[in-house]
Amino acid sequence: MSNSSSITEFLLLAFADTRELQLLHFGLFLGIYLAALLGNGLILTAVACHHRLHTPMYFFLLNLALLDLGCISTTLPKAMANALRDTRVISYQGCVAQVFFFLFFISAEYSLLTVMAYDRYVAICKPLHYGSLVGSRACAQMAAAAWGSGFLNAVLHTATTFSLPLCQGNAVDQFFCEIPHILKLSCSDAYLREVGALVFSVSLAFGCFVFIVFSYLQIFRAVLRMPSSQGRHKAFSTCLTHLAVVSLFVSTIMFAYLKPPSISSPSLDLVVAVLYSVVPPAVNPLIYSMRTKELKDAVRKFFGYIAELSSLFGTRAHCCGLEI
Repeated sequence: MSNSSSITEFLLLAFADTRELQLLHFGLFLGIYLAALLGNGLILTAVACHHRLHTPMYFFLLNLALLDLGCISTTLPKAMANALRDTRVISYQGCVAQVFFFLFFISAEYSLLTVMAYDRYVAICKPLHYGSLVGSRACAQMAAAAWGSGFLNAVLHTATTFSLPLCQGNAVDQFFCEIPHILKLSCSDAYLREVGALVFSVSLAFGCFVFIVFSYLQIFRAVLRMPSSQGRHKAFSTCLTHLAVVSLFVSTIMFAYLKPPSISSPSLDLVVAVLYSVVPPAVNPLIYSMRTKELKDAVRKFFGYIAELSSLFGTRAHCCGLEI
């Protein structure tokens, strides 16, 4: 028996037992991580460098890409390092940091998706008031509120969780430090404090979910009343990308935390955790780049600019007698 003051490290759940499978998982997750870095990095570069994309919708998309990068970088690099080194260890401080940053990024992302639903609602249902309701100052304030809510939620849950005495060992049945699995290590009735904090967060999350659903009901009603088929197609194309991202985000988290205990198992919990913590940050850039013409054009121009620079550098190097 031990308590939290004597725990210096935790043992995470390994993806596989054999060395060959560990290396296979490392290669797979390295590919996913690099794809997430590339996709979100291209969105950040395209939005920052092209003035046509300096609009509220793309400003929020830039924030979403930052949050996706933070979310996947919190969990995946440590899991890949453990798989490569054939270990399961994470330090106590590392576990605390992982819980805090994962909650911070995931909570802020959900709040930002709610803000993005409001942006689409105003753009389609109240276009004449869009400039006044979603101006540059309002965008900055809403983005700051999303990031701030994520920070407060992370502080609340991290402080509550790690203030509990942990006396059920140090093995976490997940590939990263996750609050439900850490609470299983507690032997104190004080976990009711965490339940209270969880009820508060769930209530806020449910309120955001209701707001998103209500916004899209109003959006679809407005779109269906548009006389122009071209206008309906443009409105749907900008809304369906956001709706697809929201659906992927909410469905994976709901399945992770609301699935029946009868079907729960360590392997299923592992797969579900990968689905909601790894897949959305890697897939979101693909969803937006495939469905948003302005973003595709900006990325295409960016690659064209890089190709021109490479060609110019190669020409100059050849003229100077250098071999590339």
